[in-house]
Parts: sequence; C-alpha cells; structure tokens
Amino acid sequence: MYGFPASGLLNAGFYVPMNPQTGAFLNQGTGLPVPAMPAIGMVAVNSQFIYVSTGIGPDPVGSIVGFSLNPTTGAPTLIPGSPFVVGSPSNTNIRGMATAPNSHLLYVSDAGGIDGFTVDSTTGVPTPLPRSPFASGTNLQLVVDPSGKFLFASDDDNPGGVLAFTIGTNGALTPVQGSPFAIPGQTGAASQPMGIVDNGSFVYVALSGTNQVAAFSIDTSTGALTSVAGSPFAAGNGPFLLTFANKFLYANNTNDGTISGYSINSTTGALAPVPGSPFNFYGETLANDASGRYLYADFAGIVHYMSIDPNSGALADAGSLALGFLEPYLITVVRSP
Repeated sequence: MYGFPASGLLNAGFYVPMNPQTGAFLNQGTGLPVPAMPAIGMVAVNSQFIYVSTGIGPDPVGSIVGFSLNPTTGAPTLIPGSPFVVGSPSNTNIRGMATAPNSHLLYVSDAGGIDGFTVDSTTGVPTPLPRSPFASGTNLQLVVDPSGKFLFASDDDNPGGVLAFTIGTNGALTPVQGSPFAIPGQTGAASQPMGIVDNGSFVYVALSGTNQVAAFSIDTSTGALTSVAGSPFAAGNGPFLLTFANKFLYANNTNDGTISGYSINSTTGALAPVPGSPFNFYGETLANDASGRYLYADFAGIVHYMSIDPNSGALADAGSLALGFLEPYLITVVRSP
C-alpha cells in the first residue's frame, strides 16, 4: 500500500494508469526508458521511488534503474544518473530487491552477496552502505519483514533454504544464528528457492525445483525460522514468484501456465488450496494491488488481470492489456483502498 492518490501499473517498459475500483487499465500506457534485459527485481522505496534491477545480460551489467514517482499521478520519471552500477562490473546476477518499511534502505541480490544502499530522500540516488555487499550464499529474491528488523533471502546453494539477517540501525546485515534455514526433505539436488514473501508471522518461499511452497514461522525476537508443520506444500510445475492478497497467497507456475492459490491458517501458517486452484492464467511475473481485490500476471508484454473472491480466494478473468513483446516485469502502485 503506497498511498498514492492515483493508481497505476509499472512493467519493464510502460507505466499504465489503472482504475482502482475495477482494476482495469485506463489507456495503453506511457513508454519508459528502461535498459535492455531487466532482471526479476522491482521495488518501491518509501512511496517516492521505484527501482528495477538489470544484469542478466551485457547491456548494462549489474545495475539498477531508478524512477521518481509523481506524488499526484504516480507516474515515474527516470532519476538522473540512472542506471546505477551494483557490485562488481563483471557481476551478471543482479536479481531481487527489497526495502525496509518507512525507511530509505534498499537491498539488492548480488550473486554471493547482498548489496545495501541508502536512498537520498530528495534525489533518489542510492549510496552503498558501509561494509556492503554483505556476505551471503547465492541468493535470488529478498524480502524485508514488515517490522523492518529482519531480511530474508531465498538461498539457491545446494540443497537450498532461506537466509536470515538482522537489520542494524545503520542498515547493516548480520546473519541470524542458524541461518541458512533448511527446507525439510531437501537433501539431494537444489530445491531452487525463488520468490519469497513475509507477512510478519510467516515466511513463504517458492521451490521451483521441487514444485512446492515452503513455509516458516518467524521468531519475532531473533528472526530465527522454524518450518511449519506439513511444509513444504504442493504447488504447480515450476512455482516462481509469490504474492499475498489479504488472507490468501498466490504462486505463478511458469512451467504449466497456472497460478496456485492458497488460504493461510493465521495460527499455524499452513497452506490449503483455495477452491478451483490451480487457475489457468499464465504469467512469468505476479503482482497484486493494495486492495487485495485484483491479481496481475504478465508474459511477453501481455498483462492479464484477475478479480479475487474475497471469501474463497478464487480467481476470475477480468481482462488483459497488450503492451508489446517486452521483458516481463510488473509492479502495481495503487492508492490506499
């Protein structure tokens, strides 16, 4: 929930205004100056700026692109000096990003480390934190706990797990004792953890290699993780990214073209499929709006949007918009419901 008076969706190359009441797109969008080969990382910082990660190709390598957001319309404008190089110029594994709530801290997945930045509250220019990058295993996606105290990352080192860090007052990351936390049953090939989300009580991570979603409860004092009973839970083929929508969790299954929906037990964190899941909506990316009423999936520049039944969590087709054959990535920026 970003609190803008206007609503819109940002994908790799377009900003598209939206109707916050219906979830529908208002026009074909405005082109944005995003470099080639965006990666799977996009995050809004303190309702002022949005950053897109790049670096899975040579143009450019290892960088983030920043946009300032118009406080009235929500429309993005390229930040002067962007793109900003992250880590080593030879690094080609810039991926996920995360930000601490109500702060100007920005974190970026950087191969074997995590880069930390402070974002200038006026210009949006990121400055590396002291001691950054912070050592970690091979991490692909990041999430900061709603408390702002912890950062969690999907650990792609064999056999795969979840990395956990405490966030210091200066933004520095310190590994939580016991990190990385193992996923039960993962003793052979890597489970390929990818998308990761955190609702303050539980952490969920998509396991692309084993077609599952793992769940952990969070020790809110230390950041230590404990596997939820019954975890990992079955998903479709190749779950990639995760997103919350109110009391539901969704995973896009990129290998079979479906979206899995789950209800969340608020006490135990256990997942149960919602009626009709998996749903036949294909997307390489996944995002929801702040109201929790709509879900968006993007593939090859075609964005599908779905309505969410507030009681069951079931998805229904609400429309689509073709933006062209762009690298798929999207995020929604929606006013408070």
